[in-house]
Amino acid sequence: MTRIIHLLSAVLLFSIAVNAQSINTLSSSEKKDGWILLFNGKDKNGWHSYGKKETGSAWIIDGNALKLNVPNRAGNKAVNGGDIVTDAVFSGNFEFKADWKVSRLANSGIFFFVTENADNVNMHDTGLELQVLDDAIYEGAKENTHRAGDFFGVANARLREVNPAGEWNQVHVVLQNNKLTVKMNGFTIQEHDLSSDDWKNRIANSGLKNAPISKRQFKGRIGLQDWGSTVWYRNIKLRPL
Repeated sequence: MTRIIHLLSAVLLFSIAVNAQSINTLSSSEKKDGWILLFNGKDKNGWHSYGKKETGSAWIIDGNALKLNVPNRAGNKAVNGGDIVTDAVFSGNFEFKADWKVSRLANSGIFFFVTENADNVNMHDTGLELQVLDDAIYEGAKENTHRAGDFFGVANARLREVNPAGEWNQVHVVLQNNKLTVKMNGFTIQEHDLSSDDWKNRIANSGLKNAPISKRQFKGRIGLQDWGSTVWYRNIKLRPL
C-alpha cells in the first residue's frame, strides 16, 4: 500500500510539473487569445532606454527575470541604467499582466501610454505610472498616492495588498471601453472611468496635466522605471482587446 501511495504521489507531482506554465512563456490558450510576450526571459529584445536606441547595462537578465541591478544606490538613476520602454506602441483597449518584486526600500514603476518624443524629456512626464515600491519607505507616514499599486500622483489603490520586499507580486491591468481596472495579487485595487469628470480632474491636477493622456490619447509604449534601486520584472505580457 505504501508503495502505491508513493507511486501515486510521484505521478501527481509529475502531472503538476508538466501542466504548470513556464515563466515568461505563453500558454496555448494565451496564444489563441492574442497575448503578446513582452519579455522572453532570455534577453532584452523588444526594449530600449527611453529616448535612446539601446538599453543600459544595469538592466540584466537574472535567472528568469529582467533586473535593474543597483548594488550601490547613488541618486535616483542607476549607473548605466535609465528608464526602459517597449519598442512596440500600443493603442486602444488592452489587457496587461506582469510580476514584480523589489529589494528593501526600492522604488520603481510600470508606465502606460508613454509617448516618446523630444517634447517629453522624461518618461514620467508622459506616462501614467502604476507604482512599484517597498511600502516600508512610507512606514508611519500619512496616506499618499506614492505607494505600491497607486497611480503616482493621480489615484490611491483602495486596498493595500502588496507582498513585502523580496516576494513576487502580480499585477493585472485592463482598459476596456474607458474603464481602467487594476488587480494586484488577485484583489481589485483600482477602478476608474476615464471619461468621467473625476478622472479628468485627477489628471488635470497631476504632473500629467500636459501629457497626451490629458487629451484622452490612450496610446503609447509600456515603460519600466529606473529610480536608482534594484527591482525585478517577469511574465510581462499584453493582449489587445
